[in-house]
Amino acid sequence: MLNRVILIGRLTKDPELRYTPAGVAVTQFTLAVDRQFSGSKEEREADFIPIVTWRQLAETCANYLRKGRLAAVEGRIQVRNYENNEGRRVYVTEVIADNVRFLESANREGGGGQGREEGAGGNPNAGGSGYGGGNRSSGSRNSGNSSDPFADDGRPIDISDDDLPF
Repeated sequence: MLNRVILIGRLTKDPELRYTPAGVAVTQFTLAVDRQFSGSKEEREADFIPIVTWRQLAETCANYLRKGRLAAVEGRIQVRNYENNEGRRVYVTEVIADNVRFLESANREGGGGQGREEGAGGNPNAGGSGYGGGNRSSGSRNSGNSSDPFADDGRPIDISDDDLPF
């Protein structure tokens, strides 16, 4: 059996960080994921998917994600239920994320991000467990203060044939 989901979308609002009575961090946010064009309609539609992160990942997401930022989420779908104040059974479907990647730098202008000037650019690995940003350049190939780790400045890439997957 398999329960895996990978989503790429934009946050609809800033993440909400809370702590359980035992002191465990939990963050919730909603990801707007565009649907493919359907039929003759040319208007884009989106699904708004609730995401939950726990522990260190929750604190990292709360610190570096903001409304409008593009993020990739990997996790599993979970359905839980509870009885509300009116005695009715309520079912909640959400994605429990175990990996979140920040796909935009915090100081990137076109990304729709708002708020503080923190993010993947200010924290290259954001914990180092695969849920940080993309700035993982080990060498100093970039010139000046460029924040683009993939800028090549016109120089050839130094890579051996052993590193290629084909």
